[in-house]
Amino acid sequence: MAKKDSTHRFWAYVRHVFSAWNTTGEGIHSPYLFELVRFVLRDKNAYYCFADIERQRESLLACEDVLDVMDFGSAGSPEGKLVKRRVCDIAKTHLERPVIGQLLFRLVNFIGQHEKRPLEILELGTSLGVTTAYMASADSRNKVVTLEGSEEVLNVAQGVWRALRLENIEWQQGNIDDTLSKRAREGLDVVYVDANHTFEATMRYVDFLLPRMNGKGVMVIDDIHHSEQMEQAWNALKDNVRVTTSMDLYHVGLLFVDPHYLKRHYRIKV
Repeated sequence: MAKKDSTHRFWAYVRHVFSAWNTTGEGIHSPYLFELVRFVLRDKNAYYCFADIERQRESLLACEDVLDVMDFGSAGSPEGKLVKRRVCDIAKTHLERPVIGQLLFRLVNFIGQHEKRPLEILELGTSLGVTTAYMASADSRNKVVTLEGSEEVLNVAQGVWRALRLENIEWQQGNIDDTLSKRAREGLDVVYVDANHTFEATMRYVDFLLPRMNGKGVMVIDDIHHSEQMEQAWNALKDNVRVTTSMDLYHVGLLFVDPHYLKRHYRIKV
């Protein structure tokens, strides 16, 4: 299966390179989405918190501590499967690349500037807490709730947040199928889905969350071309009646629910 997924990602990337739009916003009719492309997707500035967060990533990549990781995503049962993994191995394979973490920071910052109020942010799949840190660093008034299946992985993430002095993060440990309904609020502004990478789970999470999104909210789906299952889920989600506009950035996809937008799908190079 790993080889099949690797082959799928290669050809998906080739298709994206030759079909994606290298725009700085031109051709996008919504002024809000035009600004989002220009000031989020095309912004290459390094913000104040980036270096500190990346130093935490470097520490995780060098940490050889062994954790008992509870894996619900591939276990196939509500009880999960306990596996031993080094922190450095988790960091190498599961941490989102810096460009995506920084994109999430800019996205939260952009929405906060437009909404002019604290934001409600939900993350499905904490891992070692680096993407959580990026989203929480945009504004200390925002509330970030993150859900993680493994207690020991979550403990490491909490150490990252303490080192960065982030105090606006709440967490919930347990199977996301159980914890999501307890922690998902109404009026969500940003949702980042990076949990169980299967068609069924992704569809279940998003179907539950879309009605809870704020009108200007954005849902970010990770690894939309990771496998045939994830690509099928992405294709189904962008056609969802609640989704008005979507953006395929290859590594992640953005779903918008504002009813004032035209039903459009964009492939954009980042």
